[in-house]
Formats: sequence, structure tokens, C-alpha cells
Amino acid sequence: MTMAGLFKAEDLDEVRTRARIDDVVSAHVTLKPAGAGTLKGLCPFHDEKTPSFQVTPTRGLYYCFGCGKGGDTVNFVEEINNLSFREAVEFLADKYGVRLRYEEDSRPQGVSRSRLLEANSLAAEFYSQALSTPDAETGRTFLLQRGFDEEATQQFCVGFSPRGGRDLVNHLKTRGFSDKELLESGLMRTGGWDYFQSRLMWPIRDAGASVLGFGARRLFDDDRMPAKYINTPETPLYHKSHVLYGLDLARTAIASKGNVVVVEGYTDVMACHLAGVTQAVASCGTAFGSEHAKLIQRLLGAQGSSGKVIFTFDGDEAGHKAAVKVFQEDSTFLASTWVAVAPKGLDPCDLRLQQSDQAVRDLVANPTSLYDFVTLNILEKYDMGNVDARLAAVRECASLVSAIRDPSKVDEYVTILANRTLTSPDTVRREIKLARGKHSQSPHKASEPAPTLPGAALPHPQDRALLGEREVLKFMVQDPSIFEGDEPWYGLTDNDFTHPAYQGLFRTITQVEDPSPHWAARLVDKLTHQDLKTLTMQLSVEDPVTEVTPRHGQSYAARLKLVSVERSLAELKATMHRINPQTNTEEYTPLFQQMITLETQRKALKTLTNPES
Repeated sequence: MTMAGLFKAEDLDEVRTRARIDDVVSAHVTLKPAGAGTLKGLCPFHDEKTPSFQVTPTRGLYYCFGCGKGGDTVNFVEEINNLSFREAVEFLADKYGVRLRYEEDSRPQGVSRSRLLEANSLAAEFYSQALSTPDAETGRTFLLQRGFDEEATQQFCVGFSPRGGRDLVNHLKTRGFSDKELLESGLMRTGGWDYFQSRLMWPIRDAGASVLGFGARRLFDDDRMPAKYINTPETPLYHKSHVLYGLDLARTAIASKGNVVVVEGYTDVMACHLAGVTQAVASCGTAFGSEHAKLIQRLLGAQGSSGKVIFTFDGDEAGHKAAVKVFQEDSTFLASTWVAVAPKGLDPCDLRLQQSDQAVRDLVANPTSLYDFVTLNILEKYDMGNVDARLAAVRECASLVSAIRDPSKVDEYVTILANRTLTSPDTVRREIKLARGKHSQSPHKASEPAPTLPGAALPHPQDRALLGEREVLKFMVQDPSIFEGDEPWYGLTDNDFTHPAYQGLFRTITQVEDPSPHWAARLVDKLTHQDLKTLTMQLSVEDPVTEVTPRHGQSYAARLKLVSVERSLAELKATMHRINPQTNTEEYTPLFQQMITLETQRKALKTLTNPES
């Protein structure tokens, strides 16, 4: 089943019709007319000064020529709000009043996403208001002692969960929420008790500022939950390995500054933002992992290779272990990875409190490379004056370096490690190779590579030898109705396209039934290869060389067909040239008849190549 097959096709079309691409995108991007029915603006997915983000309302698609992101309204909501396909469709259906009907094997089993979001939003408001009550005095004092006044707590929507035990549940029930909805949202425990009680509360939001869950800090000694921090349990909205606290506040700064600062707690995020480090985020209730790394890489977008990811680990053993874990995820990043450790191991919150906002800014401005931080911590444990100790140090470092997939990084690390351990580069390389051998024997199955197209994945848009193929496909993607002849697509076949990507796209085009409405979006749904999806989105917004009309469509199709016929004629004549027509009449005659047929085709096609004839 394709993702689009989760819903009735007509309902998905209705969502796309009501949720106009320009309306949805305009909530995030200032769009201006760019001619030929298109709109342009600065891309919301990467930093740029010249607009390369293009929206075509008539086809319901967007595409950025800078970072390559594109798709329809659903894809935009997926990307901007970090949602799944299903969640994005349900979000738009709720917003624009479309009733979704699900295919039999894809019916949602739980509460709708919109109800869970509404419950969390109301809970955040309730907690925020509760912070001003007498019961919350301890919480207010805690915040003030850490340098956060009332204005700061309001900026970050910090709240308080009352001590009564059922206050939130009773409040939400007066707003029409059922026990099932409250349980599934993670706001209520079995038995009707509030999930959070007598704690400071931080709402955890996605990039679109929707509340997904909460982080809560212990305040009172009689709290029955011993953990200093607890978080919303795993729910349909909240997955701790996929969320970052402060993401809604930091997204714009990450894009504009080309770097992200990863801290360890909610108050650290607050301290950084108040100090002017507005690209700070934190993981929630779990260690920084691979899914967090992928999320950050998406945020950095096209700047990934030149951007920085800066971690503020503690300088103690726990900080070193956290750094090692991140180093093992280093290959997930295109960006370079760094570590900022404050003097005396202060976290950003304490650093701001004990020194100043400037101290926090200076901390982030002067990081150490992640590799240096990890390896220097390892080497400190060994006596570099002892040969056996030096070799043991190399082996421990080599085990980490062996996981790095980028050869250029490995070469650099080899040189640095050899110098620091007074060991030859060949010895370091040998130990890395041995460590890799141990990794390869691991029982864990490596992830399978994504499918690839034969040859170059995507042709260059200005490749003159392929312009005819690209123009025909552009017509097909933008307005398939112009191909109105007796033969489907004016008789074109796979063989008329020479590039594998163009062949693959044409093949899919011929398989998509019912070309309207939302033809281009349906075509993208049908495609399984990301390169072909990207190609389709490029073609949907590129300006055609000529007006998109049936006559011009037929003309370009004829030109493409003519190239194929002339190629076949040349091959046929070369074959006939090697045959004696006098002595091999039976072999020569059918080839001669075939040549006559092709010549007739060629003449007819030449007539059609001129759209004005």
C-alpha cells in the first residue's frame, strides 16, 4: 500500500483542493508573483538571500531550486511541522473541514491527532496559569533563583502542575474530553489522576509550535516520583527520540546562522536564548541519538556541509560518555561537530547566572572539535611515555574512528592520532582496519542502501542533448490534457527517452490513471524513487520554452519521436549495407520494407515538428 492509499483517493484530492498550496505556504513564507502563474519567496528550509523557493498554485506544488526540497501541500506540512504523511493529511483535513474515509486496513485505532493536540494545548494554558497560584510559589522561587523572571517564564510558557492530583483532568473534562482521550494524550494516569502533579512544567513543541508533550521538574520532597525530571510517556504525538525542546523557537535562528547548539536541559535552553544564543535546543528525557541527529541535519538543510553542530557537554565522566555516543553518530551529520565546555564544568544556565550573558555567547563562540574532545579525554588516561600504553590508547581511539564512513575525515584523524600518540600513521591505520573487521562481524544487520537509478541519477536541466526529452516531460507533468491525439501521449514510448531518469518518469506517467484533479501530486504519490520525485517537482515549476498547448505538445513529441526514428533508420541502413541484395534477397527484402515504413514515418513526423504548419 502506498502512503496515499491510506485514505480514499477522492478525500485526499479534496484535502489538496481546499488546502491551497499558496495559502498554506504563506503562513511561513512571504510570496510574491514571479510570472507565468508562479510565486516566489525565501526558502523556509535553508538560509538564502535570493529567493529560489517557487510555488505553483495551479498545480498545487512547491520546489526550491536552492536546497531541492519540494512537493505538494501535504509534503510541505510534513516538512515544516516534522509530521508523518498520515499526520499531515489529518492536520490539513481538520483545518480545512474535510472528512477523511480510511481504507479498510489503515483505519486509525486511537484518538484523532487534532483532539490530542487540542488537549495538550489546553493543558499548556492551564499549567501556565497555575504558575501564578499560591501553591506554585516554590516553583516561582526556583525559576527566580536561576535567573528567570516572570517575563522569561511567559516567553517559554513555563507552568506548574497543581498538587491536588485531579485538577487538570477535571478541567479538561469540562471542555468535553473523555478518559480515553486524556489517557492517550499522556495527561492522565489510570484511575483518573493527573499524570503530572506538583512540578514545574515545560511544554515541548514541534517546529510548528504545536504542543506534543511536557517535561516536568521535581520541586517537593514529598513528590512520590523520585526522578528529578519526568516527561510525557510515548503517545501518538510524543516520541522522545524524535523531538527537541526549543525547536519552535530556534528554527529560524538555525537557518539564518547555519549552526545549532545542543544543550542538556530546559533551563539551559532558556538561558541560551535569553543570552542571545537563539539556536539552542535540547533532547527531552533521553540521550541525544540518531533520530535527533537526522532532525538537526534536516534543519540545517543545504547548509549542512558548511554548518556546525555544537554540543555543551559537562567536562566530567558523564559528559565524556555523552560525547562518545554522539561521536558514534557523527557520520549522520554533513555539518561539522563541536563541543563547548565551560570552565569548572558549568552548564549554560549556571554560567549565565554566575557570570553573564556574554559568557554564554563566548562559550558557544569558542568550541573544540568533537573529535579532539573525545580523543583527548581518552589519551589522558594513558601514559604516553609507555609503549604498551600508547598502543592501548591508539586501539581505544581506533575503535571509534573505525565507525566513520567519510574517508577524508578518517585520513585527518589518522594524522592527528599518530602525532598525539607518537605512533606511525601505518600503525594507526592497521588498528582502524582491525577495529572495522570486528564491526563487520557484528550480528546487527546493516541498513540497506536506497535504490538507485542506473547511470547519473538526475540529468542536468540544461543538457542540450536532452532538452527535447525534458520539454516533453515538462508538458506531461504540467498539463497532460494537451496530449489529446488518438494515440496515448502522441505515440511516445520508453524507447524515445534516452536518460534512465526520463525513461523512469515517463513509464510512471503512463501508469497513472485519471489525470485530474491534482495530477502532479498524484504522480508524486505514485513514484517510489526520491530522484524521480525531485525531477517531477522540478518539471512542475520550470517555465516551458513555449506555450503549453496541444499543438506545441504534439510538435515536441514529434521531434522526440523523429530522433528515435532517425536513429533506427541509421542502424537499419548500416545493417543493410552489410548485406548483398542480389545474393541475400530473403534477408534484404524485409529490411528494405522496414526502411520504407520508417522513411514514411520520418516524413510525417517532420511535418508535425513545426507547430505553426
